[in-house]
Amino acid sequence: MIDIPTQTRIRTAVPSDAESVLAFWRDSAEGTSISDDVDGVKRLLDRDPEALILAVDGDDRIVGSVIAGWDGWRASLYRLAVLPSYRRRGLSKVLLKAAEDRFAALGGRRADAMVLEANERAHHAWGAAGYERQDQWRRWVKPFTG
Repeated sequence: MIDIPTQTRIRTAVPSDAESVLAFWRDSAEGTSISDDVDGVKRLLDRDPEALILAVDGDDRIVGSVIAGWDGWRASLYRLAVLPSYRRRGLSKVLLKAAEDRFAALGGRRADAMVLEANERAHHAWGAAGYERQDQWRRWVKPFTG
């Protein structure tokens, strides 16, 4: 059984959560993204209203997150993060289960996770959740400017 804090619940984000989500990521997530702004979060929610899954406490304060992006072909996971004071209680497993259930309901066959190479703590968490590193793949990016 997973021991998550009492009064913690899982819900999808809404546009009015955007600023709180960004503040939570600044405190709890590793790294930053070019799309870390209110417009970026709102575009995500406009495109896929159920993609950003949050764990919130009894006061509706964000204590965990995962982005479960589905494009009809791939199930992609981003921004798995848990508030430091809530870590080591199984909350990331609950968030991943919610994401995996979402993907399965949409027809997904596997999930890919974006994990920072230098984030050793995350490597352990993803491995404990049953995910395996694939060394034969690398991410190639090109930021759009102007």
